[in-house]
Amino acid sequence: MSSPSATMAVWSSAWLSGAAAADDVLDALQGWAELHDVVAADERLAATLELPERGQPGAGPATLLASLRLAGVGGARLVMPVAGDVRGLGGPSEFATEALRAGEAIVFETDAGGLGLVPERVGRDDSGIVRWTVFPTPRLAPVPNVPLGEAEHELTGAMRVAAGMLIELGVAKRRAGVREELQARVADRTRSSWPDGMPQRALRVLQRAAEVSGILELAMEDEPGGALSASAAHKRAEALRPLFQAVRTARCAAVADAVRALSDHARAD
Repeated sequence: MSSPSATMAVWSSAWLSGAAAADDVLDALQGWAELHDVVAADERLAATLELPERGQPGAGPATLLASLRLAGVGGARLVMPVAGDVRGLGGPSEFATEALRAGEAIVFETDAGGLGLVPERVGRDDSGIVRWTVFPTPRLAPVPNVPLGEAEHELTGAMRVAAGMLIELGVAKRRAGVREELQARVADRTRSSWPDGMPQRALRVLQRAAEVSGILELAMEDEPGGALSASAAHKRAEALRPLFQAVRTARCAAVADAVRALSDHARAD
């Protein structure tokens, strides 16, 4: 449930609005991987954005920022699609397929239409590379986000239910030191830095989403020795599904609020 796309959406918006330096964006992205590279999905887009085409060595994220400015990007939207809920992807396309596979993407509005940006981790740990692929998209109709206050309320309820699930599933009984493990997971998921000018409520919702995500991931893991039956695992996944949805909704709402606040700040200046 962690989302480098949320980091990219907020920080690139901060840079485009003049609220952050390019080095600040690069530093924030390093929380996800030491290296990031960027490619365009096809030859035409590569030429338009002055990016390498997929299959060639990628450019750095600083080049992506320049490409976004070149394209006249006017807004960024986080999407976190899952099977059965692909809102915000604009119908069948290569971008939609890749975004669904990744479980996250960014949709940028531009003067000429839209751009979709999908991350993919190359390597098995944080020392690997996150590769970002830029896809052309049509101008997509905006998908209304749940109001941030409503998303926060749902997330608070989800956290109570998720904590209860840990007890009901007997996770603490099966795993020694589960409290310490959960604290470590939450700390890892809340280490992201955010630009000055971020709305405090959006920050709070992103923090809570990371906490709930850590609880849910712990609850979803197999029992030691893989003792959980297939039917029990399915029931557990179905019980937790609405809680994962609450996290996705909250993250998208918080990022939308942050992007809007940063853009408003730029217009006011």
